[in-house]
Amino acid sequence: MIRWTEAGRERSAIWRSALGAPPPERVMVADDRMRAAVAYRLACEGTALLWRGDFHQARQVLDAMGRRCAPAAPGSGFHRHRQARSQRAHTLGMVLIPYADGHVVALRRAPDVREACTEVYGRTAPPAVGRLGELLGVIGAHEWRVKGVPVPALGERIHPHHGVFSPIRGEYVDLVAEAPLPGDRLAFDIGTGTGVLAAVLARRGVRHVVATDLDRRAVDCAGDNLARLGLAGRVEVVRADLFPPGRAPLVVCNPPWLPAKPVTPLDHAVYDPGGRMLRGFIDGLAGHLEPAGEGWLILSDLAEHLGLRTRAELLAAFERAGLRVAARLDIAPRHQRPGDPADPLHAARAAEVTSLWRLRPG
Repeated sequence: MIRWTEAGRERSAIWRSALGAPPPERVMVADDRMRAAVAYRLACEGTALLWRGDFHQARQVLDAMGRRCAPAAPGSGFHRHRQARSQRAHTLGMVLIPYADGHVVALRRAPDVREACTEVYGRTAPPAVGRLGELLGVIGAHEWRVKGVPVPALGERIHPHHGVFSPIRGEYVDLVAEAPLPGDRLAFDIGTGTGVLAAVLARRGVRHVVATDLDRRAVDCAGDNLARLGLAGRVEVVRADLFPPGRAPLVVCNPPWLPAKPVTPLDHAVYDPGGRMLRGFIDGLAGHLEPAGEGWLILSDLAEHLGLRTRAELLAAFERAGLRVAARLDIAPRHQRPGDPADPLHAARAAEVTSLWRLRPG
């Protein structure tokens, strides 16, 4: 629950956050008379603003607050970049909006968000209070879910759900589409997310793919995408922490690339605290490969350029797990950030390479 005082009365409502953000402790009511500079100061001081007024005015104030959040300076490094992002997320998370019954935003000129909210929060929709920034993310996710993300390796679109990492960086998908298959009978796709890599493997001729993910949202998302692509009969999506039972001639994993703690709720697709998923995949791979099988680890070396992991540590992990490197396929990123000198991580991004490591037992 979230609690506040309004018109001299103590009020409370259900707190809404699909991403697990806690409710703020201090809340005051704000309306269209609130200036962005004052809103920003209050938010920085830890006071949340429950908006009563016009929806578009609330968005304008949020945008103006965002412009006041100072980014990390170019070349300032990973830790200052994360600190700036964390502070920005905290500050912008202090603008709140009320929901009436049925996912209706109780503000003037508010858009109809019932379908988008039902996809994320479910059909049960009592009155609640939530972050405006999260709602805007829900709206954006709904638009991506409807129109999808083109995946050239598939010649199709993948439709990501809210909270599931979108395959907008297509180079890692291209690696899986191009690497020589060790067989076409069975493959495991570990941490499937949207199901894009499982779909690529099935389209390449793998007769049966078992795709796993621990996140229920990802399991639902992958199931929807594979059904949409007509592959539900060849790809089995299961909820599991890393590996399904048994062994396969091919086991594929594209874990989060940075071994660091997430600083915002949306970071979980990119950050792997302590390298848990990467270590789990490497340590368990030999026990889930058939004797002549192959594991494909798709991993960016961005963490190495940021000083979060060394190449020697990665190779030592392979050796400890009883794995050898049969081959490696590399590809450079195609997104715009490597060419942006204003990016705080410019030097690391400019040197980044994504690799598909072909790992075999022994």
